Amino acid sequence: MEVVRLGIIGLGNMGSTHVGWSPKINRLKLVAVCDLDESKLAKYPDYEHFTSASELIQSGKVDAVLVATPHYAHTTIGIEALEAGLHVLVEKPISVHKADALRLIAAWNGRQVFAAMFNQRTDPHYQQMRKIVQSGELGEVQRVNWIITDWFRTETYYASGGWRATWRGEGGGVLLNQCPHNLDLLQWIAGMPTKMRAFCNFGKHHRIEVEDEVTAYFEYANGATGVFITTTGEAPGTNRLEIAGDRGKVVLENGTITFYRTPVSVKHVKDTSLESFATVETWTCDVPVRGNGGQHTEILQNFVNSILDGATLLSPAVEGLNSVELANAMLLSAWTDATVSLPIDPAFYEAELKKKVDGSAFAKETRAAVVDMAASF
Repeated sequence: MEVVRLGIIGLGNMGSTHVGWSPKINRLKLVAVCDLDESKLAKYPDYEHFTSASELIQSGKVDAVLVATPHYAHTTIGIEALEAGLHVLVEKPISVHKADALRLIAAWNGRQVFAAMFNQRTDPHYQQMRKIVQSGELGEVQRVNWIITDWFRTETYYASGGWRATWRGEGGGVLLNQCPHNLDLLQWIAGMPTKMRAFCNFGKHHRIEVEDEVTAYFEYANGATGVFITTTGEAPGTNRLEIAGDRGKVVLENGTITFYRTPVSVKHVKDTSLESFATVETWTCDVPVRGNGGQHTEILQNFVNSILDGATLLSPAVEGLNSVELANAMLLSAWTDATVSLPIDPAFYEAELKKKVDGSAFAKETRAAVVDMAASF
């Protein structure tokens, strides 16, 4: 194979955006597009049209698919494509809930390339944060705080699709739509916590039934703690990731990484100093970072390179299970008003989510919206 023949399934906001930049990807040929709505297909006369994902998957005309449908279909379409032997790139989140994510991963035989669209992993700011933490330069992690409230969304945004911001159509709100990126980065940089206590506000800022404001506290196996705060109802928002360890702290905010580094162990000073009010010598280091990486196009190019050359994936889909688990744990903690342990029971969460779906009497408002996806990146 010299060129990967791609089909894009789902021509909503993200799917149509993927169509637009597919010509930028080397050794990729977009040959087919698929959507239930034929009017969306009509916008793309240069590609073969399908109104059924199954028909596209079984057509023999593509080597790979990019799944950009509403969230629940990520699982069913992904499974069918994997079982048909196709390479699969799935938009975030890989599934709505952990049980579905496990079903999707179980369908992968390890031979196809199976990736997720966690494009923020290409950002050198997050790559440097990960390097500092995982190299040990920061020492043992003691605290992780992320205030990520710059996901502001309007009522028009939520009304742009009947599936959006409903338990039945999307399976959640800010945690399932905007924050899969941040939750992925959180576990990619600092690992998975072992306990979670979260407080979620449902429809606090918008006419929706799902969460649009979240504050979560979590604990790690080594005793480190963390706080995660997010909302789509606040402006101006904040994006500040701060990680403290035994050798100082590292802060990412406003596109700048600052490493407040201690030349000696903080614990050593605490345990051995003869002074009651000792200070710890600290060096302030600006970490040089340029640009924001290739984002979506870099993930797509990496997907193609992995298929054709065996390149290591930047964002393996199996790692998408962790961000799903974090989102599920936060919602489960809020629903049960209790601390939950991770990993969570996938069957229990699935049953609790089904109660939300079956018990919903929410009437979703929909209206036309002007969509510029570039404004969200």
